[in-house]
Amino acid sequence: MFKLPELPYAPDALAPYMSAETLEYHHGKHHKAYVDKLNELTASGPFHGLDLDEVIRKSAQDPAQKVLFNQAGQHWNHSFFWLSMKAKGGGAIPGALEKQLVTDFGSLDAFMTEFKNACVSQFGSGWGWLVHDGKKLAITKTANADTPLVHGHTALLTCDVWEHAYYIDYRNMRPKYVEAFLTNLVDWDVVEQRYQAALSAR
Repeated sequence: MFKLPELPYAPDALAPYMSAETLEYHHGKHHKAYVDKLNELTASGPFHGLDLDEVIRKSAQDPAQKVLFNQAGQHWNHSFFWLSMKAKGGGAIPGALEKQLVTDFGSLDAFMTEFKNACVSQFGSGWGWLVHDGKKLAITKTANADTPLVHGHTALLTCDVWEHAYYIDYRNMRPKYVEAFLTNLVDWDVVEQRYQAALSAR
């Protein structure tokens, strides 16, 4: 059985940048619905007993399993997203990651601008990502439930740009939400740990 992960902070810990009401609906209802449907679809059959990564990779290869892929991808993406944030986030980026961001994007400002642009320009629902593509850091975006896991990339950071992620707090102002995410919510220590793990895995 797949389980809805506990949030690593209190429901009101990210306020005012992400409200307790948003987390109640986003985590407690939207994410939970993906997990419930995923468990229903894997209760028997060829995907029963597989771990989440295996379900995603195998269902991504089969157009007939699009519904299953969507539930599994959304479970993975959301679980990753919750761990990308912390109370009093943002601020200084740890040294090794900061150095690599400057190397690969030219400056921290250039990285921030490119990440924001990816998130804001994603048409409809989806995700903005900082990934390690096997050679360098890169920014990508995915639609709906798509995930870097099936594109050979190691995810380091994501911003959920489905409307349910920000509409309660920001209405239709996605750029303001993305700015608040980068400035006040990102747990850069976790992103640094993911970056070091990506380097070790090469």
